[in-house]
Amino acid sequence: MDTKVKEEKNYRPNVAAVIVSSSYPEKCEVFVAERSDIPEAWQFPQGGVDEDEEPREALLRELKEEIGTSEVEIIAEYPVWISYDFPATVAKKMYPYDGQKQRYFLVRLKEGARITLDTKVPEFSRYRFVDVAQIIDVVSHFKRPIYKKVLNHFRKSGYL
Repeated sequence: MDTKVKEEKNYRPNVAAVIVSSSYPEKCEVFVAERSDIPEAWQFPQGGVDEDEEPREALLRELKEEIGTSEVEIIAEYPVWISYDFPATVAKKMYPYDGQKQRYFLVRLKEGARITLDTKVPEFSRYRFVDVAQIIDVVSHFKRPIYKKVLNHFRKSGYL
């Protein structure tokens, strides 16, 4: 008798921020940053959710840790967790996790908020604001399907 057991995957809880500039909604530019450990790998800020931490708390903590500011206003939240598997090139580094389950937030940078990548543990080497229509062309390949899904949701909801 051939019985197959479905293997459960271990996903790391994570939050991610789609950050629009303080000139939103007049100008719809989105923040992307280049990873300091992988040249030309551009992405949204993201990070793990600590045990007993709510996703919104994790979001603000991660933004402060990664871009030096949590001076944002939350505009919208993607309604469900989205998961993805790590590519083979990343999997060993992220063991014991097979991938991440993420909660995405659309946030607006507050007027006068100062971004700095010179943080305690720098994750990014540089950043820029890109027109929302160009994001998919800029970001890392394995994140594109998730980013498309999230951006399409925020677009259809009237935010982008």
